Amino acid sequence: MGTPSGRVEGLGPRVDAATLGRLSGGTEVSQEMTLTGTVGNNQIDHAVTGSNVISSGSFDGATGLPMVIQNTGNGVLIQNATIISVKLQP
Repeated sequence: MGTPSGRVEGLGPRVDAATLGRLSGGTEVSQEMTLTGTVGNNQIDHAVTGSNVISSGSFDGATGLPMVIQNTGNGVLIQNATIISVKLQP
C-alpha cells in the first residue's frame, strides 16, 4: 500500500515519469533459446499408444499461459520452451 510519504511498502520511494524514462532498459531485446536433445537406439515392442483428448472445459479457470504438449508415440523426445516478452507502457 502507498503511504503519504510517497513510499510503497517493500519497493521504496516513487519516481516521476522522467526519472523512470532514464532508468528504462530501452528497446533492445535479445532472446535466445537452445534445446539439444537426442533419442537413439530405441527399441519398443508391443507398445500401445493412447489418444490425445482435450475435452470441453479442460481449461476452465486456467490463468497465465496454459500450454499443452501431447504425444501418442513411444520412445520420443519432446522438448518445449517458451520465451515471453513483456512490454510495460505508461
